Amino acid sequence: METPNLPAIRALRPAWNKGRIVGQKRPLKPKHVWAIRVRLELAVNHRDLALFNMAIDSKLRGCDLVKMKVVDVMASGQIKERASVLQSKTQKPVRFAISEGTRASVEKWMEEELMVGSEYLWPGRFHERLHISTR
Repeated sequence: METPNLPAIRALRPAWNKGRIVGQKRPLKPKHVWAIRVRLELAVNHRDLALFNMAIDSKLRGCDLVKMKVVDVMASGQIKERASVLQSKTQKPVRFAISEGTRASVEKWMEEELMVGSEYLWPGRFHERLHISTR
């Protein structure tokens, strides 16, 4: 007597995205942007504040933002008013204005001891890493 091939019995688990909104998210509203800025300022988190402000001003992709170098935003000891970055996806230069608040936050970030002698604007914490990653 042969036993028929029955389908494997699996425990029924709900799908990981059941009830969750997936896909593109809505853009941040200005009140949310300001709330994030205020919290970063109160936490005295210079790097994250400068990174957030630069992301808002430049509208660059994350991979292009983390690869920014100090020379892209700084000239003769001062933060530039306008910067230009070559996009990795399109290989086209993107020019953007750096607002006053962003310049102030980047200037505070440049005074940190981690930034001394760094080529990249957002250096990694470990020696083998040149800059932070997008992950």
